[in-house]
Amino acid sequence: MPLNLDTRERLKHVSTATLCTILFKRGLRNQFIQNVRPVNTTLTRQAPNMVGEAFTLRYIPAREDLNPITVFQDRQHPQRVAVEQCPPGAVMVFDSRKDARAASAGGILISRLKARGCAGVVTDGGFRDSPEIAAMDFPAYHSQPSAPTNLTLHQALDINVPIGCGDVAVFPGDVLVGDLEGVFVIPAHLADEVAAEAVEMSAFEDFVMDMVQNHGRPIIGLYPATDPQTPVEFAAWRQAKGR
Repeated sequence: MPLNLDTRERLKHVSTATLCTILFKRGLRNQFIQNVRPVNTTLTRQAPNMVGEAFTLRYIPAREDLNPITVFQDRQHPQRVAVEQCPPGAVMVFDSRKDARAASAGGILISRLKARGCAGVVTDGGFRDSPEIAAMDFPAYHSQPSAPTNLTLHQALDINVPIGCGDVAVFPGDVLVGDLEGVFVIPAHLADEVAAEAVEMSAFEDFVMDMVQNHGRPIIGLYPATDPQTPVEFAAWRQAKGR
């Protein structure tokens, strides 16, 4: 079932930190992809999040007799096919076994994902051409730059299967959210309810920040809202702010 448009829009404006807490309440502790960061380090907090359903590619360790540079001449090479199959609005996710010694992809393939209307790209390895990728208006996340071609270490194998990315299980169709801190994975069946709760939680956290920064309020009783007056004050603040 495609990602609800309202859910997509809500997730564009909530933090991965907030999402971590919401999923933790549901017993899910390990949904934040480890050691992955935006290629474009000039992004601002005002930029909308990367949001899209996962479309995956799994790499295994390259075996030299099966992975010479000539394999790129094969029109059915899984890396190229995956780039052409990744749906508009989806996030391409590479399982590179947390190995950035060779690139998961480079500027040309990522440009193609952008041209096809994809929502972003994530790897737990590295991207080559990272300065060019950083200049694109396209969300891309990796662990570090990597110049060597993927063929030197990675063999592209399975398209759109369950994978591991940065120690997190990613299933096709899971919803990925990326902000300046990193990338979070929401199980597909939870996306709508998590997005709705995240909007509410974000409003409350903005209220708390306002109280702390501008009104000198102490944390105890405010965050969490154990003081009975706090929900009353929050409701008044929300009405005043149109939230």
